[in-house]
Amino acid sequence: MAVILAGEGLNYSYVPDEQVLHAVDIAVHEQSVMYLLGHNGCGKTTLLEILSGLRTPHQGTVTLNGKNIYHMPSHKRAQRVGLVPQMHTPVFAYTVREVVLMGRTPYLRFLGAPNLQDYTIVDEALKTVGLTDLQHRPYTDLSGGERQLTLIARGLAQQTDILLLDEPAAHLDPRNQHLVLETIVALAKHQEVSFVITSHNPNSALLYADQVIVMKTGRVVASGTPAEVLTEKTLSKSYDMPVEVIYNEDHVARAVVPRRSNGQRQLRQAVPYDE
Repeated sequence: MAVILAGEGLNYSYVPDEQVLHAVDIAVHEQSVMYLLGHNGCGKTTLLEILSGLRTPHQGTVTLNGKNIYHMPSHKRAQRVGLVPQMHTPVFAYTVREVVLMGRTPYLRFLGAPNLQDYTIVDEALKTVGLTDLQHRPYTDLSGGERQLTLIARGLAQQTDILLLDEPAAHLDPRNQHLVLETIVALAKHQEVSFVITSHNPNSALLYADQVIVMKTGRVVASGTPAEVLTEKTLSKSYDMPVEVIYNEDHVARAVVPRRSNGQRQLRQAVPYDE
């Protein structure tokens, strides 16, 4: 598959002398699902924001089909790349349908109103994530998981080539996690949408990812297929803890689990893991 979105040599700092990203390279392929894994604060969300154009890297470039995304008009960029945050704090009690309709904003003219096609796209997005029956409920009345599904539906309504999802399954029960992630895989394969997903769940990456990047303290420590990247050595060093990868009889990785300490663990500051 061809590369559709690429970042090269990305550096970023929120304050001087505290660099969040260090020379990060990333290549997202067409019709693929990429997972970004790593510990809290390793730079995953910042990387998504840079890839979306929401933030500008201090060094490095981001290109979409070979074109610098920062040279594109913002509404044109929003038609190609969408960002779904982990959580959204509402200001007004918009209905679920109204929130999802906001995904059509990049396609509207100045002061223009949505048309029948926009509403049809919204209906399909709501149906995809199973929120049709809740579409007239205030967004502020929803549970955390229902809000997350609403934001994902808004991203689907945006109809971009690439959708960047910040921990989309974090607030979902197992059934809805499966629903959302299976939907993502289907959209990638059949509607030619590429996804970049941040996650703390290597097992989810084993099931759904085509590509995986593992990060640590703002750096890429491994990149490739799940089989290449999700190894005991890489994950143990990335998370500073011993893990075990469980394989089936065909030596295909099926699960990643922490190794028990047999009750001997002492509460102390984490130190880098090294076998």
